[in-house]
Amino acid sequence: MSDLLAQAAAELYEGDPDEFTQRRTELATHARDSGEPAVAKQITALRKPTRAAWVLNQLARAKPDTPARLDAMAAELRTGTRIRELTQARNALIDELTRQAFAAAHLSDPPFALTEDVRATLGAALADPEVAAAVAAGTLVRAAHWAGFGPVPLAPAPPPRAVASQEKVRTEPAPPPPDKIIEAERAVADALRSSDAAAAAEERLEETVATLEAQLEQARERLALARREAYQAQSRLRRVTAELGRIRK
Repeated sequence: MSDLLAQAAAELYEGDPDEFTQRRTELATHARDSGEPAVAKQITALRKPTRAAWVLNQLARAKPDTPARLDAMAAELRTGTRIRELTQARNALIDELTRQAFAAAHLSDPPFALTEDVRATLGAALADPEVAAAVAAGTLVRAAHWAGFGPVPLAPAPPPRAVASQEKVRTEPAPPPPDKIIEAERAVADALRSSDAAAAAEERLEETVATLEAQLEQARERLALARREAYQAQSRLRRVTAELGRIRK
């Protein structure tokens, strides 16, 4: 990554998402004017982060030890031992990092949905190295949700319960039937597919907008040049006409 691109990415993913598109256009124009058309194209291709992604990008900058803490917890979870203890430690870490993320973003009363997206992304970072790398780089573009596959548990495993008596066994609720579990799993899978499709559509529209913005900027530059040339041509015409008038006299 070139220095110009790295600087642009750092500024864009640290700045306010509401100003992302305009600032991206300005930075791409600057790169193009600096004789770096390839870098300008790469800057234009940078995706606007969602609010949850932006919050976590602030965490990466405010707390540089976050990636190391996530890596250490993920390594412990992969051992598959002390599940109950590690699950509690995992949840405590996610709680702490979530608080730190909102503090870094100066959001004292975030909405529930935003909080859940931040927590879910931190949980996904413990299970998915690609998500962890994006969190570490501070260049997340959207929240991540772990699908539930792999060695790292996303939800606490129920602790073993001692059976005090046969009477207790009889009064405990029966586990849900298999068909209900399958139905719930299908619903989760459908929701994940819908989420992925919506995110992909959003990304395609972002790319279209970025392309149109770049084309608009280029058209404006061509218009300004054409206006200058037209003005110069008119000035020459006036001078020549005036000279011709003097000659005829």
